[in-house]
Amino acid sequence: MKLIRSKHASKLGFTLLELMVVLVLMAIMAAMIIPEMRGTYENALLRSTSRDLVSVLNLAYSRAVSINRVHRVRLEPSSGKYFVETRARGAGRGGEFSPVTDVPGAAGKLDQRITIRIRDSGETLSPSEPVPSASGSDFGVGDPENVNAISFYPDGTADRRSIQLQDREGFRLSLQINPITARVRIVDEEPR
Repeated sequence: MKLIRSKHASKLGFTLLELMVVLVLMAIMAAMIIPEMRGTYENALLRSTSRDLVSVLNLAYSRAVSINRVHRVRLEPSSGKYFVETRARGAGRGGEFSPVTDVPGAAGKLDQRITIRIRDSGETLSPSEPVPSASGSDFGVGDPENVNAISFYPDGTADRRSIQLQDREGFRLSLQINPITARVRIVDEEPR
């Protein structure tokens, strides 16, 4: 049996000109979309870090209420490490804290591309003010032992603090802790 070729069988593909037009259109669309995506990865990293911190803060809050003992989240801004700690039994107001080791997620490390700053909730950071480098003297006020820590109490209250996160592109989020309910609220801030 002989195959018969028709006129239309030779015109099934695209011409070189048609392929080039499609590639040019794709390049134009990519050039328009890429600038709009600026900061998307950094913003996603910032939001992911904030969700991780909210989980840790909620863990400390729930353990403080359920175990009826003060718990705190201690942050090391220079290294990005965090620890949930509990006050030793019988320890007074300035008592010793020990790390919680029996709960998954009670310790970990945040992404180093995110800058962390702990502030009293009354303090605000203007959009033009840079987040300082992570040295111990720049964070918070008061007792040096608790400068980088946020305590949660058995009665369901917490320290009046906020945690400010900033990525390399200048995007900022603030985790504001309500001292009465110990709930954490994520607030978007204007990039500088």
